[in-house]
Amino acid sequence: MTEPERLARESRFADPDAAYRLLAEAHRHLDEAESAALNARLVLILANHIGDLEVLREAVALARQAR
Repeated sequence: MTEPERLARESRFADPDAAYRLLAEAHRHLDEAESAALNARLVLILANHIGDLEVLREAVALARQAR
C-alpha cells in the first residue's frame, strides 16, 4: 500500500484568480534576472514555511513533471 499524498493539489484559495494576479503583479517591471531572483526567494520562503521535506520532495517532483 502506498503512502497517501500529503501535498494539497486542489486550490486552497477563496479567490484563486486574485492569488494568480498577486504573483503576476509581483513580477511587473522586473527584468528576467530580477524575476528569477524573486521566484528563487519566494520558493525558499514558502519551502521554509512548509517545513516538511517529504512534502517539498513531492512538490518538486510534481513541478518537474509539468515541464
